[in-house]
Amino acid sequence: MDAFIQETLARIVVSSFQTAPYWLTIVLGFAFWQMWLSYIHTRNIANLQWTMLEIKIPREISKSPLAMELVLNALYQKGSISNLLQKYVQGNLRPWFSLELVSLEGKVHFFIYTQKFFSKLIETQIYAQYPTVEVTSAEDYTTKIPYGHPGSDWQMWGGEFTLTKPDPYPIKTYVDYGLHKDPKEEFKIDPITPILEYLGSIGKGEQIWIQIMVRQAEERFKKPGTWFEKRGWKDEAKDLTAKLLKEAAERTKKLTGADKPGPIIQTKADEEVISAIERSTSKFGFDCGIRGVYLAREGVFNSVNVPGLVGSLRQFNSEHLNGFKPARTTSLDYPWQDIKNLRLGRMKARMFDAYRRRSYFYPPYDRKPFILNSEELATMYHFPGKVAETPSFTRIESRRAEPPQDLPI
Repeated sequence: MDAFIQETLARIVVSSFQTAPYWLTIVLGFAFWQMWLSYIHTRNIANLQWTMLEIKIPREISKSPLAMELVLNALYQKGSISNLLQKYVQGNLRPWFSLELVSLEGKVHFFIYTQKFFSKLIETQIYAQYPTVEVTSAEDYTTKIPYGHPGSDWQMWGGEFTLTKPDPYPIKTYVDYGLHKDPKEEFKIDPITPILEYLGSIGKGEQIWIQIMVRQAEERFKKPGTWFEKRGWKDEAKDLTAKLLKEAAERTKKLTGADKPGPIIQTKADEEVISAIERSTSKFGFDCGIRGVYLAREGVFNSVNVPGLVGSLRQFNSEHLNGFKPARTTSLDYPWQDIKNLRLGRMKARMFDAYRRRSYFYPPYDRKPFILNSEELATMYHFPGKVAETPSFTRIESRRAEPPQDLPI
């Protein structure tokens, strides 16, 4: 038996050497292809010019998050990717943006980090929906924190989030909270309020950064029965809806015992899920990634703010629909995972650098994104009305009568 095994292994080794010119060519070709894409993407990213827009909110905003949904639709940009040559040889990039909610020692700010090419477009869309706000250029706040530098006394915790269920399941949105009906301020339940309250709760020597990276969704879901063909998230949603209806039909057959098809008995949860998915697929879809960072000086760092950051997105979760959970954090479960205290330091340095670069979809910190539509994004990032009375949330006193006259039409 041992002789048979040895002979079999020897044949496998000889066969591997004989076929090496074929499989090795494929392996090396694939490796070169990945290296080329990484190189051309990195080169193109280095040539991009960026700017930071800050949106200053007036004391009174009466519009529902639907107004922000219309603003965010302007971010649905494909860029110069219309053929395989532009995508794989020239390495053209799908434009991405960073929607940011930031607390600097308890002072809450709304930022949008964008390529300069799109800055005027974004300003125009914001003023079209919110003529009383002020949009100004701002300095990048991440450059003011010397985290990781020699002698720096800043400490940090960071995390990235993902969905609790597959992409087609939507999160709880402003429509579910009734904000699409524009209720009076005293009756509003705005899901962004807990985030603003949390951001405003910190004090001197502390900062909290939250970024939502977005770009137009691309076809990245494997087509059933194929290796290379891809399809979009709406196709996945259709399959999910069909699966739920099939399960309801089978359940109906068991309950009624009828062989002939009849009215399908659906649970209330099934009806809510199917209705939410159908509404979700009527909107623009975005590839997304979410990061949160808590920074504080030594002696000020409060570990209570870590679960506070994780829990700040909980109001978007639903038992029957989708929600958020931590996917990658700068923490370890057991002390023996980092005996020399080196691994955790590297993890934090990479998280801080990834946030500062706004890197998520491309090198050097490319991640697998998830899908949120414009309604979901507007729920998580919109300008609140008076219902958000966070004391440290700075609002401008003056009301702009109309947008600047030099904006493009």
